[in-house]
Amino acid sequence: MSTSKTKKSSLVSSVGLVSTATAFSRILGLVREQVMAYFFGAGMATDAFITAFRIPNLLRDMFAEGALSSAFIPVFKEKMVNQSDEEAFSLARTVVTAILVVVGGIVLLGIIATPAIIFLSAKGFAADPAKFELTVSLTRLMFVYLLLVSLSAMVMGMLNSFGRFGIPAVSPAMFNLGMILSVLGLHSYFDIPVYALAVGVLVGGVGQLAIQLPQLWRIGFRFRPQFNLLDESFKRVVRLFGPMIAGMSAGRVNILLNTLLASFLMEGSISYLSYSYRLMHFPLGVFAVALGTVALPNASEAVARGDMKELGRTFHRAFGLNMFLVLPSAVFLWLLGRDLVDLIYQWGAFSETDAANTARALTHYSYGLIGFAAVRVTVPFFYALKDSMLPMKISIVSVVVNMLLYFPLIKLWDFAGLAAATSIAGILNFSLLLYYLPSRRIPVRYGLLFLSVTRIGVAAVFAVLAAELVPINLVSHQSEVAGRVIALGAKLGMAAFFYLLLCFVFRVEEFRLVWGRLLNRGTGR
Repeated sequence: MSTSKTKKSSLVSSVGLVSTATAFSRILGLVREQVMAYFFGAGMATDAFITAFRIPNLLRDMFAEGALSSAFIPVFKEKMVNQSDEEAFSLARTVVTAILVVVGGIVLLGIIATPAIIFLSAKGFAADPAKFELTVSLTRLMFVYLLLVSLSAMVMGMLNSFGRFGIPAVSPAMFNLGMILSVLGLHSYFDIPVYALAVGVLVGGVGQLAIQLPQLWRIGFRFRPQFNLLDESFKRVVRLFGPMIAGMSAGRVNILLNTLLASFLMEGSISYLSYSYRLMHFPLGVFAVALGTVALPNASEAVARGDMKELGRTFHRAFGLNMFLVLPSAVFLWLLGRDLVDLIYQWGAFSETDAANTARALTHYSYGLIGFAAVRVTVPFFYALKDSMLPMKISIVSVVVNMLLYFPLIKLWDFAGLAAATSIAGILNFSLLLYYLPSRRIPVRYGLLFLSVTRIGVAAVFAVLAAELVPINLVSHQSEVAGRVIALGAKLGMAAFFYLLLCFVFRVEEFRLVWGRLLNRGTGR
């Protein structure tokens, strides 16, 4: 087998492993959302919890799975390739020590400043003192999660650099499991039951870190405090981290503004946006995040070896697989989103009105999924080249555009306009990243990308439309649950069948690559 084919096979295998593990986690995530919707519906309590959790969660994106991990992995991987594992571990010990000090300090300051933070991020809650105080109390309780998830992300980055993708990818499942069990077991013990969700965040954060520690031990890492802050490699991580923080902060300001504006709209608006975002985030996490997770170490290794052609090939493989998996997901959410919302959420306290409003927001998140997913796969190639400045600048531009779109789109679509503005900005973010890739010496074949995306897009639209025409609802069911599951499952199955058939007819390269890998597994090769 040629080197190129081996790399393709390796990428597909690693992505398959991460996607499977992530899918398990995301399914638990949907179960978590179902439990939340069933017990709490969409109203004051859920608006308060979602707003409260958003604060440490946004900081998590910067200090954990976002900027910190992306700044650390290229330097860590370079030390592994060009020096030794022990030198790489030395860098890791210094970074972990810095996390304990810096993030720990941020957690303490955040707990003290929570009332001001909530006033700035959800000023509309100030008109309801009970809602405001509940949000403050929940935020303070969950702030510790930031430290837990930052440490978890560091462990994940080290394991991924050693080619260990499975356990890190499944670790978020422990977070979701912790929240589910906490709500089921504790909600009746609190005077305000939504506190069970906040406790679940902490229980889940501990589980997310703990499940990865045995593998960290096996690769040979031993932690001890190390304050080697003048080390050149540590300085490089910090230099990369700064612009990444700025770029991601711009996006997080966007989300906070989103929350602020939604706090002035109809009650439940924050919940509708959150529930719909979670559905959109399922394929984003299973496919795009998995590809980005695998692509960063692979791209960093190609850069460390000075192989720019391989870097370009890795980008095309990652982007092609991304579109092959994400585009049909986006079309499915766009055309069949209401059916999915009904199946996942419309039970217990979650009313038909809640379902209709959540589906409205999901419609506008669906096309944004394409941009969000493409950004997840493209940005790691800039980071692998240790260029965090350009993604930062592009992120700021997209955020400004997002803000400019807010008010006209809110007038047009109310709270769903917030989802539309975010989606349009996400597509713009990716478009600019793709345009500037060649300026960083990464060879991009635009014609090939356009042809591939066109084929995949046409196949996806026709497949979902064909599935929608299948008369599934003519079948009667004794159980409402069974009826919803069978109807949507049948549509999804038919859409998948038509999509793969059309990809075969259109000679989509990614279909042939995935199909070939499945055949090899089936024959034991």
